[in-house]
Amino acid sequence: MNTTLPSAWRYAKIGKCCTIVSGATPRRNVPQYWGKDIPWVTPKDLSNLEGPVLKDTPEYISKEGYRSCSATILPKGSILFSSRAPIGLVSIAGRDMCTNQGFKSLIPGQDVYSGYLYHCMKWMAPKIADMGNGATFKEVSKEVVSRVEIPLPPLSEQKRIAAVLDKADAIRRKRQAAIKLADEFLRAVFLDMFGDPVTNPKGWEVYPIMDLGKVITGSTPSSQKDGMFGGKIPFVTPGDLESDSDAKRYVTEEGAKNSRTVREGATLVCCIGATIGKVDMAQSFCAFNQQINAIEWGDSVADIYGYWAMRFLKSLVIKKAITTTLPILKKSLFETIEIPLPSLDLQKKFESVFLKHLSGINLEKAMLEQLELLFRSLIQRAFHGEL
Repeated sequence: MNTTLPSAWRYAKIGKCCTIVSGATPRRNVPQYWGKDIPWVTPKDLSNLEGPVLKDTPEYISKEGYRSCSATILPKGSILFSSRAPIGLVSIAGRDMCTNQGFKSLIPGQDVYSGYLYHCMKWMAPKIADMGNGATFKEVSKEVVSRVEIPLPPLSEQKRIAAVLDKADAIRRKRQAAIKLADEFLRAVFLDMFGDPVTNPKGWEVYPIMDLGKVITGSTPSSQKDGMFGGKIPFVTPGDLESDSDAKRYVTEEGAKNSRTVREGATLVCCIGATIGKVDMAQSFCAFNQQINAIEWGDSVADIYGYWAMRFLKSLVIKKAITTTLPILKKSLFETIEIPLPSLDLQKKFESVFLKHLSGINLEKAMLEQLELLFRSLIQRAFHGEL
């Protein structure tokens, strides 16, 4: 790194200022290796945390299981850093625990404050992910992590920076929680009006998707042809689904003709890969890739009802998928998924409730977007010694 730091700061390689610990997994087919002795972390356990600290885990291993493999117990305050599938999830261990092999966790040295290191690793995560290698999935090795340099101010300055970032992060998380509560409210309203589409407790007539709308599988324009990308039509991929951000790529009118397009209001469902089951609604006329099946609902299904019903049916999409190298749900099977069909009047009532709350949700999201921008700016200043 060439960035000039304040005089009291220095750059330090992670391998020199921290102890890097890999994880391991006891054999699954030995029941006595699994118990209630030692919390055992997988990357999935970090994916939906509501704060920086991981306090507990769904799975535990026994002392015998711990001794059977090369796992290491990480002391409270260690930084959990996922090194594959995906790279870059970060948390602070809220108690002594160990991890599976998907981690390169850090035990801070005497001159490193764990709260500072947590924010620093969150900041460095995209750069570290770019260093990953692997054919099936990318992974970063212990050696790669050890060579990464981080800015290291005096311990007292680390604690000050961590306190500032903790407060800013807490404000951001509260806004995220408000959006989540609004979504949970609409979810509760849907269940009250219609019941769970999977179990259909209200006994509505059910129909396969193919009878309720038109299913379209997406495709990708050839990048070898000029004039396909760079236009104004959103080109949706699974990474854009369930996201508040705009599509990352756009196609021209010619690119759209060489892809598949749907109208605003269509339901988009990822039907292949690690993100299978992700659901979103087209916010405008758009093109989409081959990992997505789109549903343009017919006259008997309100767009918003159809979208929400498919959100509840995510587990069924995953269950019906055929797993080879990657899980995949072919169009022919996707079309046979059955959906309860309440009266259109009742669907429209839910639509009215949804639209009434949408403006408030959008306002919350706009405010969160501003907070995200401010937080990223704060992070940049913090680790360049400008805070």
